[in-house]
Amino acid sequence: MPDTKKTHRAGAHIGPSHGTLEALFEHSATDNRVELVEVVDETDTPFAVMPLTSAIEQSLFRRAVLVLVYDRQGRLYLQRRSRSKSLYPGRLDLSATGHVRAGESREDAAARELLEELGLSGRRLTLLASVEATHHTSYAFVSLFSAGKVNEEPQPSSDETEGGFFVDAEELAALVQEFREQLTPGMVYFWERGMLFPKP
Repeated sequence: MPDTKKTHRAGAHIGPSHGTLEALFEHSATDNRVELVEVVDETDTPFAVMPLTSAIEQSLFRRAVLVLVYDRQGRLYLQRRSRSKSLYPGRLDLSATGHVRAGESREDAAARELLEELGLSGRRLTLLASVEATHHTSYAFVSLFSAGKVNEEPQPSSDETEGGFFVDAEELAALVQEFREQLTPGMVYFWERGMLFPKP
């Protein structure tokens, strides 16, 4: 058992119910809404598996992916998060977002989120950036991917999102300026670092 002082944030508690993978997957099998993720330490090294909701509640370090989707004019697709989401319900977010599940690669997680949230498959994904876990990322190590430009219209899932729309850089700047509290911190973080629109 690793030294918990080195592997998760102060005040977090990993209880005995998270002691074995067998117990976790048995619990998951009885409730298909349970999403299991790997909890990682400050070096992004996994040391435990637990339900995503528990990791979020305890602000434990974990892994997440963000995927950018553009139309042929280079406008970025924004989704409105479902109000049933545990993090930032109802806020505007980047094209497709989600956590990396236990045993899943970041690339596979990005492809899965694209399909689940926007109905897009077979896209070539390019890793744009990897970001350390901080309060700006809700304590997740984030991988930012681009799916490039799409010809087809995204088909947002009603279970995952409440729709979405494309914006250009000027329109997104106005959203950040006037409606920052309605945007996810991750979107604002990458916007302020000039990472959401390809350089001409």
